[in-house]
Amino acid sequence: MTSLYDFSVLNQDHQETPLETYRGKILLVVNTATGCGLTPQYQGLQELYDRYQEQGFEILDFPCNQFMGQAPGSAEEINNFCSLNYQTTFPRFAKIKVNGKEADPLYAWLKDQKSGPLGKRIEWNFAKFLIGRDGQVFERFSSKTDPKQIEEAIRKLLWFFEYILSFSLIFERMYFFFKKQMNFFKLDWFSYISLLHFLE
Repeated sequence: MTSLYDFSVLNQDHQETPLETYRGKILLVVNTATGCGLTPQYQGLQELYDRYQEQGFEILDFPCNQFMGQAPGSAEEINNFCSLNYQTTFPRFAKIKVNGKEADPLYAWLKDQKSGPLGKRIEWNFAKFLIGRDGQVFERFSSKTDPKQIEEAIRKLLWFFEYILSFSLIFERMYFFFKKQMNFFKLDWFSYISLLHFLE
């Protein structure tokens, strides 16, 4: 089964970056623009990043100029704008196309996994795909969805992982405990047999 980890994208230096780098993390993939009425969503995205990054959450920012030319700047200009106005610190990649024949393969795959308000087509800037730790699309959120409304879904994915991890640790401890006990009984039984042979 194809997952997000099978794709590579270009970083802002136009060097290929395998998304395998983010394996095991919860990801929010967003197509962004600096001159859009939705640009203030950057603030909400950064708040989510500050709150959950240490728990394994990452935001992947893909500037896109396909919607009314609202992301016209260079990588440096976009970075300066986001740093100055929203103090963003999450990863940002090279500009990308999300619709049409030239759409990046990553976005072609994302759209196939979950439909949005216009079907598979990305409707506008700041459409969002939430990716689970398995690299599969967990949910798609529309451009108008405020980042705060995504928080519950992020927490659900984080909680599920922590629950599975805790269960695994408990199971592992039980396994080694019983294994130790079985080894003790085996040793004790062996000693008993040896003693019988000695007495004979």
